[in-house]
Amino acid sequence: MYHMNQTKSKPFPGLVLTAIALCTVAMLLSVVFVWPRRIPPTMNLSSPAFKNNGTIPTKYTCDGGDIIPPLQFSDISDEAKTLTLVMEDPDAPSGIFDHWVVFNMPLSVTGIEEGVEPQGIRGNNSTGKVGYKGPCPPSGVHHYIFTLYALDTELPLLEGASKKDILEAMASHIVDRAKWVGLYGKSR
Repeated sequence: MYHMNQTKSKPFPGLVLTAIALCTVAMLLSVVFVWPRRIPPTMNLSSPAFKNNGTIPTKYTCDGGDIIPPLQFSDISDEAKTLTLVMEDPDAPSGIFDHWVVFNMPLSVTGIEEGVEPQGIRGNNSTGKVGYKGPCPPSGVHHYIFTLYALDTELPLLEGASKKDILEAMASHIVDRAKWVGLYGKSR
């Protein structure tokens, strides 16, 4: 029978350390570049006119004067350069209805006064017009979601841009967001 020398050779110690270092770097890179960045929101959005998940007063709806509700912003990220506000109704019968879109608001805007369009550029709502369109559900109680985005850039869009175009342009520039939800149903 033929017998081979069964001595085991020891791997070069430097090679083992290099392999460990490369695996560590690969793991860290996958965390940084592959996993989505999830930063808990710290910015705040609120309204003195109604509680979060509370009923929106009639004067801010189509049954009242379609007046812009007052909103307050706080704890805006130091990374932010502009703000974007979107108000939408996800319960609309034909899909999400955009009630209000304002983008490129300067950081000096820390809230919105009742009845006053904020400084910034107005996007189109779902009626095809710029500006605020108050809640006006055909039936039942609908949710009206106000979302405030802090962006690290100014968007290169003009007045009348669609929400879709605005969301696409800001997708990689969101540094924080905040939500406030109001409810409204017609009394018939």
